[in-house]
Amino acid sequence: MNSLLPEPNVEDLDLATVLAALADPHRLSIALALAAAPETVLRCAAFDIPVTKATRTHHFRVLREAGIIRQHDHGNGRSNQLRLADLRQRFPGLVEMLLAEQAERGSAIRDG
Repeated sequence: MNSLLPEPNVEDLDLATVLAALADPHRLSIALALAAAPETVLRCAAFDIPVTKATRTHHFRVLREAGIIRQHDHGNGRSNQLRLADLRQRFPGLVEMLLAEQAERGSAIRDG
C-alpha cells in the first residue's frame, strides 16, 4: 500500500494557516529539516522530536493539512516531503526566509 494522503490544492493554501502550523517549534523543525534537503523523502520516525507517537502524528497531520508537506501512507508508516514548489508558487520567498532565519539563529548561537 502506497497512497497519497489528502492535502489542499496549491491555490487553496492559506498564509495564516501555514504560519500557524509553523508557529510550533517541533513543526517548524520538521519543515526546516525537509527544506534543507527538499528532494529527500523521510519517514516520520526519522525526526528526533521529543514527543509521544500520538503527538508526533498530530504534528505531521497539521503540517499536511496546512499544505506544507506531502505524506504517503505505506501501511506500516508514512513518508514526508516538503511541498517546495507549491509553497514557492503560492508564497514566494517564504521557504528561503525561514531557512535564512534558521541559519542566522544558528550563527548567533555558535557566535554567542
